Amino acid sequence: MFEEKKYNQKMDKTFEVFTKELSSLRTGRANANMLDIIKVDVYGQKMPINQLATITTPEARMINIQVWDLNNVPLIDSAIQKSELGLNPQIDGQLVRLPIPDLSEERRNEIKKLIKTMGEKCKVSIRNIRREANDEIKKLLKSKEISEDEEKKFEKIVQTSTDTNIKKIDDKVISKEEEIMKI
Repeated sequence: MFEEKKYNQKMDKTFEVFTKELSSLRTGRANANMLDIIKVDVYGQKMPINQLATITTPEARMINIQVWDLNNVPLIDSAIQKSELGLNPQIDGQLVRLPIPDLSEERRNEIKKLIKTMGEKCKVSIRNIRREANDEIKKLLKSKEISEDEEKKFEKIVQTSTDTNIKKIDDKVISKEEEIMKI
């Protein structure tokens, strides 16, 4: 029997990953999630900053990173500088301050393009899941586990789910672009 739930969960997971990636983009405001994409080479492995320090946003344009182990401060500093966030850490003992500069018009447009690209990649993933589901439906029809009527019904369900998820992605892209363009 066809399990539509399995494909819906895959689509939901894809959207979840897309949303998480979007939240790591640097807008004009400080956001602790921006640091999620940075991994620090420490203790012989790559670890996210939030496993090495407490991250707070005391102001709209400042992120504070209270590092637990003094030896990790230079490693975190270096990882942030190497990242694509374009931030310059200021070190004060075990506290790393990250001032968030205003976004230039050029940088805003770059981020908009990046958001569109991320949205398109997510849509492609959703469509691949749809194709996978439709392939399974065709196999079930071929092996006579489902009738042609059921095939049409399941294909319609899969298409509805695909359309819903693509609309969610488009809406998310638009709202993120508006957030980026606000000064």
